[in-house]
Amino acid sequence: MKFQYLTLEDKPLFDQFFRARRYENAHYNFTNLFMWRTVYHIQWALEGDFLCVKAYWEGEHFFLPPFGPEQGLADVIQKMLDHAEEQNFPFMLQGMEKYMMEWLEKIKPNYFEYSAERDNYDYVYLSKELIELKGRKFHNKKNHVNSFRKTYENYQYVPMTVEMTKQCIEFMTEWCNERGCVKGDSIDCERNAIVEAMNNFTVLGFQGGAIFIDGKMIGFTFGELSNDDTAVIHVEKGRLEYKGVYGVINQEFCAHNWQHIEYINREEDMGIEGLRKAKESYHPVKMIEKYSATIK
Repeated sequence: MKFQYLTLEDKPLFDQFFRARRYENAHYNFTNLFMWRTVYHIQWALEGDFLCVKAYWEGEHFFLPPFGPEQGLADVIQKMLDHAEEQNFPFMLQGMEKYMMEWLEKIKPNYFEYSAERDNYDYVYLSKELIELKGRKFHNKKNHVNSFRKTYENYQYVPMTVEMTKQCIEFMTEWCNERGCVKGDSIDCERNAIVEAMNNFTVLGFQGGAIFIDGKMIGFTFGELSNDDTAVIHVEKGRLEYKGVYGVINQEFCAHNWQHIEYINREEDMGIEGLRKAKESYHPVKMIEKYSATIK
């Protein structure tokens, strides 16, 4: 297998594969892979009708499941197994949706061991509920949003433009410094990933928006369609001193950009307790389960 590092010029090819069938995993889109490509050392190869992606993180090599049809899967999985052996790293598939395990079992029964990646499950919500915040279950959320609007009556929500990306980058520099980030740590990696996205806003084609108070950006977000009925939110950042800003920017972005879309995928909680609590508090209607596969 001849792997090469991901570049911006690869977007049309990746888009072609991601649109060829329905994927629900939030990471199965070019923007996500591109903005994190340096951190995860993302490489790709074409093998017949399949797009193969491999990555490296915290001393561990892994593949994403090959993108393509069920027919021919046995051959490409064998090539991936051979590649791992040749390169002397343990074979691992990560981020598999549930049906992919069924495919693997058909071609190699009882060969793989599967593990649920609970920290990487995606949270999916009804767009209508995130916009309207109706009912008892959203009572506290609505109160926080209303309190923000009452406190900051002059706030503005502004759809993202290429001219705003510089402000988003400056925002992330301040965000990083406030958290004492060190070069190469997780906070710095996240900042760099977002900067990558902002620097390529036009080509990547995602949508976004920001909250301003007296001309100062206090929060921003961006995302894109991941399939015909679901939008994925890649990033949401706010200044914590403005209580309620996260609730407001979430509601505004959905109302302005995703009112016609049924579902909103707000990605995973990474096992962070506070983030899990926050995502659960918005009452997901489903979770996108993800699994890993290793050789028994």
